[in-house]
Amino acid sequence: QVQLVESGGGLVQPGGSLRLSCASIGDIFSKYTAGWFRQAPGRQRELVATISIGGNPTYTDSVKGRFTISTDNAKKTMYLEMKSLKPEDSAIYYCMVPATDSWGQGTQVTVSS
Repeated sequence: QVQLVESGGGLVQPGGSLRLSCASIGDIFSKYTAGWFRQAPGRQRELVATISIGGNPTYTDSVKGRFTISTDNAKKTMYLEMKSLKPEDSAIYYCMVPATDSWGQGTQVTVSS
């Protein structure tokens, strides 16, 4: 496992934006596919986005056109840029690298007026 640390969550009004960051100690994002999950109270964990080592992204339908996943290998960091946020985006967001079974501790995103 590799240590992953998320940051950037918070409270934002509907229509607002946030950028989540996932920092790694190791050079993991250049070696493995990585992604973001989210989990809201009473709901199953949901895969939000993934990015391959070639930089190819995938997104769940509900965030397409609003969220952008990216990595900066020099900074050993993965990002999730979130725009046009909706109340249903509220959840704890986790970054993960499935090949190494590595997860971050999660960062809370709350979208509310």
